Amino acid sequence: MGLANLVDIAFEVYMALMLARILLSWVRHNPYQPVIRFIYEITEPVLGIFRRIIPPIGMIDISPIAAFLVLELLKSLIIRIILMI
Repeated sequence: MGLANLVDIAFEVYMALMLARILLSWVRHNPYQPVIRFIYEITEPVLGIFRRIIPPIGMIDISPIAAFLVLELLKSLIIRIILMI
């Protein structure tokens, strides 16, 4: 397995955790449950940046959409750089 594949997998796992966090915001959950705390703690640094830049529209937070787009672009850029080396 090459470095490009590892980078791809790492980004995909992180984006899956972000999706899990988004879905968790739609249901009642125990925020002190260890798995849920892990998801929030690992995704908050990225989502927090976008939340500060993009304010919510009414009750809807669109910052995760921007985060997904930027992470996808960053992933593509990193993989291209790795493949050029």
